[in-house]
Amino acid sequence: MTGVDRASLPALAAGSRVFATGAAEASFALVTDWCADVLGEGGVELVQAADLPGETLCVVVSLVGSTTALGEQLPSGDEAARAVRALERWLGTRAGAVVPLNVAAENAFLPVIAAAGLGLPLVDGDGSGRVFPLVEQTTYTLGGVAAAPLALAGPAGELVLLDSAPDEVENLVRPVVLAVGGWVVAACYPMSARTLAEVVVPGTVSRLLEAGVPGAPRSLAAPYGVRRLCRGTIAAVEGSSGHGEELALPSLPSSIVVHESEGLRRLVRLEAHNEIVLALADGAVVATAPDQICLIGAADGLVVDVDKAEPGMEVEVMVVRAAPVWHTERGRALGGLRAFGVPGVEGTP
Repeated sequence: MTGVDRASLPALAAGSRVFATGAAEASFALVTDWCADVLGEGGVELVQAADLPGETLCVVVSLVGSTTALGEQLPSGDEAARAVRALERWLGTRAGAVVPLNVAAENAFLPVIAAAGLGLPLVDGDGSGRVFPLVEQTTYTLGGVAAAPLALAGPAGELVLLDSAPDEVENLVRPVVLAVGGWVVAACYPMSARTLAEVVVPGTVSRLLEAGVPGAPRSLAAPYGVRRLCRGTIAAVEGSSGHGEELALPSLPSSIVVHESEGLRRLVRLEAHNEIVLALADGAVVATAPDQICLIGAADGLVVDVDKAEPGMEVEVMVVRAAPVWHTERGRALGGLRAFGVPGVEGTP
């Protein structure tokens, strides 16, 4: 069987962290163990959306909220299945497949847990090709699929069903997440397999499995390519005003200055709001969202979270090319600089 089983979990775990930010060690270990328990001696079949019958209901499964909270408020184990079953009852249709929202860190495992618990196949793909902070920042949205109706399952048995206009989902979901302890499993973006095949970023789960094999190149986890911007030392981490914008993103802005240790010896400034969204080298723009800009720690090869960056760290700055749909006008509006509150800079080098 081509798919995910307990033997392949170490590769999935390693691959899921190649370009992932925000992975808390406690919650990551918890979710991998949770996944192993649900899989047991079986496995989950990995399928292509285009190979499913066109009317098959596909449901997106994702962790929403704080990974730190997940590590502190332990799951009961049935959250993923409860969320999907609740959405099925709402829609009056059984799900035929599960698909990830994104495949970074913990979010690579929740769809596997859901698929294993429900006896469903897992679609080999996801809704971003990288990671964005908001539920609606997906290729599914860009393809005209709404996140709602959606079901949220909390760790103490809570179950919340929401339906709203697409641009209100985030405003409604976040207070619910806080009220139930900081994290939920969401079942959302219900769509047919025919529609999913048109809006999914294909092959990302199998890419993680390949990238997680010891010695495999990091580039395997980047479907549309990756480039190294520089290698150097973090010289400063500075606060920021947020560019004067009112933002709904869940972190404070900051700037990270990296002194390049080779080549042109440039000063590279990284502007961050929840994630790094803009890179300037000696004042010239060299990378922007919607591409993903990552700080990779030289010591362990893992992504350095923005809020854990410190002066003196040796890092590589790498740029993961976003899926082509993100480089359209609609894609830049949803996942580009203006979406992060940085006006006046357009285009990607």
